[in-house]
Amino acid sequence: MQINGVLVGTTPYEQSIPGGYLHKTKTALGARLGYPMVARLTLEGYAAKEIQLTEGPMSWVSTLKGHNHGAYWLLKTDHFQVELQSASKTFTGAVESVSGSLVPGPRPELSLEELVSRTKPAVVFLKSLTKSGTGFFITDTGVIATNAHLARGEEALLATSPNGTQLESKIVYVDPDLDIALAKTTGEGFPHLPFAEVSTVRQGESVLAIENPGDAMLFSVTKGIVSAVGRFDAAGPGTWIQTDAPINPGNSGGPLLNSRGEVIGINSQKLIKKNVTGIGFALSASDLLEVLHRFYPAGPKPSEGVTVSVNAKLPSGASMMNTAASPQISPGLEVTEITSDPDGAEIFLDDKFIGTTPATLRLTEGTHTLILKSPHHADWIRSINILKESTVTVKAALRPI
Repeated sequence: MQINGVLVGTTPYEQSIPGGYLHKTKTALGARLGYPMVARLTLEGYAAKEIQLTEGPMSWVSTLKGHNHGAYWLLKTDHFQVELQSASKTFTGAVESVSGSLVPGPRPELSLEELVSRTKPAVVFLKSLTKSGTGFFITDTGVIATNAHLARGEEALLATSPNGTQLESKIVYVDPDLDIALAKTTGEGFPHLPFAEVSTVRQGESVLAIENPGDAMLFSVTKGIVSAVGRFDAAGPGTWIQTDAPINPGNSGGPLLNSRGEVIGINSQKLIKKNVTGIGFALSASDLLEVLHRFYPAGPKPSEGVTVSVNAKLPSGASMMNTAASPQISPGLEVTEITSDPDGAEIFLDDKFIGTTPATLRLTEGTHTLILKSPHHADWIRSINILKESTVTVKAALRPI
């Protein structure tokens, strides 16, 4: 357990404190807590959790002479009970991403109208009692990405979709260094957005932001270009995408999208300076994917330039291309090999058992989910988008448990 970033021990944890940390002291000389306190709890196999231990700041003003003795904070209670969520039950589904090394050539761009209609359903308006902002679904199982500064100190946020549906989204992870937080809603089948790694981002390309500015209409859209890409220490750690797409209060946590509907960054902040306009920053999608590696053992899931084929060791009595077990063969699709470490991993394609590795398979165009399972190893999961006549070799290294 950490308190304000300092490791203090393990739970159960107890510490003696002055009474003035729990209630206002009666004199100016009494002990007061002069800073906020945040606890961070981590345990292998569980989602890390941050809790705000204090409330404040409050002003200490003498009732007799009216002197202001400065700000203070109070602990919310003298006992905190925290329940950690199992990572395997929380971070379900698959995350889709595009790697520059897997993109075979130019990809078609969407019209602005089609881009909005495809991506907007995956964006949500997030609100607590004191803050509001934007988030977006990254899996069909209800995992939402947003900014840490929106989620810190909150147990849950109210998520509202463009069609007006409201859902409770519990905060399940806040990164201690990056401005990234993850929330989880109950349910399945949510529209979600794929990522494009920073290696695919080009200076000058068109981008679009979907936002929920506090003083304007919800789910507004703004358009701009990528002004620059790289490190920018003034904004914080990570790789940043500078854009002239307007980023206003309420945009925090929303997606910055390329012209193919892929998230290239999370809108995080706007440069506010005299005589300076049109400079906003989004933390790159690659930074978010690095965070997701911690919960999805196989890491991000490539979704472009990938075709999977299978010549598997089949279970007794099974037929390789039986339509009950796999998609029908479509002319023009290439054959690709699947291998795994360790060998002999079970292959599940779109939740149907196919056989074991090594294998080859033909797939129809479109998106498919590939899962490899092996005893005493974490499941290896990829969401793959099959392009016509594209080819790839899948080599899966399953992480030992």
